[in-house]
Amino acid sequence: MTRPRFWETVPLKDMTRDEWEALCDGCGKCCLNKLEDADTGEVALTRVACRLLDDETCRCTQYEIRHQFVPECIVLKPGNIDKNLYWMPETCAYKLLWNGHKLYNWHPLISGDPESVHRAGVSVQGITVPEFEIDEDDWEDHLIEEPR
Repeated sequence: MTRPRFWETVPLKDMTRDEWEALCDGCGKCCLNKLEDADTGEVALTRVACRLLDDETCRCTQYEIRHQFVPECIVLKPGNIDKNLYWMPETCAYKLLWNGHKLYNWHPLISGDPESVHRAGVSVQGITVPEFEIDEDDWEDHLIEEPR
């Protein structure tokens, strides 16, 4: 019989910082700029990436000090998850667990391989454009469907 894994037994609000951080699958989708419809609240994904996103690794190049460069970057944590899940990707582990779902088999915590998210085609690896190259008025020209 397999022992339960921490994300299957520990509520999000009770996770340690290391457990919380381990939930990130490294897809990079949360670092894409999004457009929100003011009337419907619907959030559309663009391939326009935050200036700190490394397109190859799908990780923030300045994660620990990102607010020095991007003050508006939202830090997802147990105390604000309910207010911020609307803009998180559908495949996000935090969103999945919050909604009572299981992690996908490609998630690095399941597969044991941080590259599995890329091989599964779920990440934004190689499909982004840096925000400093695109005028904000042109973001609509870069709308994409969420990789799943």
